[in-house]
Amino acid sequence: MSDIEIKAAAHSPSKAEVEVNDDTIFVDTLRCTGCWTCALACMTGNKLKDGEFFVQVRTLGSGEGIDRPAGTWPNLHMSWMPVYSKSCIKCKDRTAEGKLPYCVQDCPNKALAFGKDAVEKMEAARKRGARIYELPSWEKSKEHVVYASADRKIL
Repeated sequence: MSDIEIKAAAHSPSKAEVEVNDDTIFVDTLRCTGCWTCALACMTGNKLKDGEFFVQVRTLGSGEGIDRPAGTWPNLHMSWMPVYSKSCIKCKDRTAEGKLPYCVQDCPNKALAFGKDAVEKMEAARKRGARIYELPSWEKSKEHVVYASADRKIL
């Protein structure tokens, strides 16, 4: 066995490397601030009509309306989650040229990662104790969008 073959055999892929494919979008909800930049960048970049969205940002709070925290004072909490519709094209024309999808490129908080770039962020989220998940099928959301829970254990 050559040195190259030994090194290749010695590397076993991490769980994230196995889970992430070339068009996976990773969403770290701990970093998302609910600014809607991902949705607006997508709408503008893909020349969608006003009010037409491939991604919408859901508020995770009390459920009583947009941006209403859950809990009672002083223990309030709220987070946000970009939800990708089945209509999302993951900017195939851009990614074929080696560019990022508009949503990932323009996220001001780096809450989004795309493709193999998502591996490192997913592993970091696991280390902080975040739950890694995809939305259930009844959500009718885009495939290969993976989320990290917004657990507030910042390392």
